[in-house]
Amino acid sequence: MNLNIIGYLIYLSITTFIILRVGKICYKNGNIYVADLIPNHSELCHKINQVLLLGYYLLNIGYCAMTLISWQKIISSTQLIETICIKTAVIIFIISILHYLNILIITKYIQKLIHNNKN
Repeated sequence: MNLNIIGYLIYLSITTFIILRVGKICYKNGNIYVADLIPNHSELCHKINQVLLLGYYLLNIGYCAMTLISWQKIISSTQLIETICIKTAVIIFIISILHYLNILIITKYIQKLIHNNKN
């Protein structure tokens, strides 16, 4: 039996679950966060949050699918588990970095817009 195929299925199942779950949590909490940054523009805040969620899904699921081509041939169950753990850890690391960068960029950009509108 080809262990790479089993690894791909396990990896894609785990990472897709993590991506969807984190995206749902960030979207739910992001509505409140963006609404606080842009008061009195709830429709715009909702649209911004939807675009962020869409970009998040496309980027992360696309990256997960792309990483499958870089896998080495898996010859043992130990190597299978190690590969899945390493690849999943990389995805989790990337998601966390992207999340913090999004918050930083949105906060800086919105604050700049607010200051420019006051002047």
